[in-house]
Amino acid sequence: MAAVQASRPPPPPQWVLDLNSTSPTKSKAANIPDPPGYQAVSTSSGKRNNTTKQSSQTSARKTPTTEEMDTLKLKKAWELAIAPAKQLPMNGIMMYMSGNSLQIFSIMMVWMLFKNPINAILNINPTFARFETEGTKTNMLLVKIAYIATNLLALALGIWKVNGMGLLPTTRSDWLAWEAQREPLERARMDISL
Repeated sequence: MAAVQASRPPPPPQWVLDLNSTSPTKSKAANIPDPPGYQAVSTSSGKRNNTTKQSSQTSARKTPTTEEMDTLKLKKAWELAIAPAKQLPMNGIMMYMSGNSLQIFSIMMVWMLFKNPINAILNINPTFARFETEGTKTNMLLVKIAYIATNLLALALGIWKVNGMGLLPTTRSDWLAWEAQREPLERARMDISL
């Protein structure tokens, strides 16, 4: 008998029993309903009926109308169109912090500042294709114009940076090769006679 008792494992701790118990314990706020889509795992029949009621309520949700979907697609399209403008302050601070000297870091940043907006403008139709329906077709023109305008602002930031680096030919000395030599109106000579 002593050998049989010695071979049995000790009983599991209370926290293991609590963790493996199938009866869910309700918190102090029992009047708060479960979130939509949540299904409590329970063996009691009363709880199962409650979860089937909740699942039938979530499955009985009405599908959105085409007007609601068009409104939602238009909102998402506006969010996408204004997204480049939200990046302008960050890009401006990065351009300011990189300095005006010609270094590989500042050149790469300016390259990306030019490349990304140009690619975005060239790929405007595939970008907004998922938002375009018959109901949103007329409003999408304004959204696309806003998208182009915000990307042009990013290009303007790149031009400002290139000008600050001294790479834009904006001074007269940058165009000396194409200037004609001036003819003097008169010439002064010094005559030394001995």
